[in-house]
Amino acid sequence: MSDADADVLAAQSRHDMGRGASRAARRSGRVPGIIYGAGKDTITVSVNRRELDRELGRGGFYTRLYSLKLDDKSEQVLPREVQLHPVTDVPLHVDFLRLSGGTTIRLQIPVHFENEEESPGVKRGGVVNIVRHEIEVNCRADAIPEGFTADLTGLDIGEAIRISDIDLPEGVEPVISDRDFTIATIAASSAAIEEAAEEAALLSAEEGEEGVLGEGVEGAEGEGGAAEDSEEG
Repeated sequence: MSDADADVLAAQSRHDMGRGASRAARRSGRVPGIIYGAGKDTITVSVNRRELDRELGRGGFYTRLYSLKLDDKSEQVLPREVQLHPVTDVPLHVDFLRLSGGTTIRLQIPVHFENEEESPGVKRGGVVNIVRHEIEVNCRADAIPEGFTADLTGLDIGEAIRISDIDLPEGVEPVISDRDFTIATIAASSAAIEEAAEEAALLSAEEGEEGVLGEGVEGAEGEGGAAEDSEEG
C-alpha cells in the first residue's frame, strides 16, 4: 500500500517531555503520542483529539494504514495502542508503528459472515455460533486486508467453517498454522434442544407406561389360567 492509498492524519512534533507537557497538550485539545519502529529513532508527536476520536469511531482503527503528516514530511504508520481514561474513555496517549515496504506485522483481522439465509441449518432453526470474530494473521504492511468473508451458504446444523474455507490474500498467513481451526459452527438453538429433550422424555414415559400395562395384562392372563387349571383339577 502506498502513501496515496493510506488515510491521512495530521500530527505535530513535541519537543517538551514529561507529564506536565502531556497534560498541557491534552488541555489544548491534542493527544500526545509516539512514532517508533523500522530501525529509526522514536519521535514524540501529538494529534488533534477530535480527529483521533473520529478515526476511532470509524472502526477498524488498528488495521488502517495512515500517512501521518508531520511538519514537512510524512510517515507511513499503523496505530498500535491507544490509552484511554479509565472513567471517561477520553484518549490519553497513542502509539504509532512506523512501517517500511518490507515490514511484516501481526494483526487481528475481523471476520464478516454472509449468506446466513442460504444456510439449511439456520433455516431449520439452527443458530450461527461464532467461535472467532477475528483472525490473528501475519501480513505485509502493504497487504493488510480490511476483513475476511465467511460464506454460510449450504452449511447445515453440526457443520463448521474453518480457516481453510477462508480466502486469504497473498502475503497473509494465520498465526495458528498447525491446525485447521474453527471460525464458526451452525448449532441447534436452545429452544430446539429443549424441545428435543421434552420429546425424548415424553417418548420414554410412554414406552414405560406401555411396559407396565403389558406386564399387568400378562399377569392377569396368568392368574386366569391358574384358576381354570384349579377348577379343572
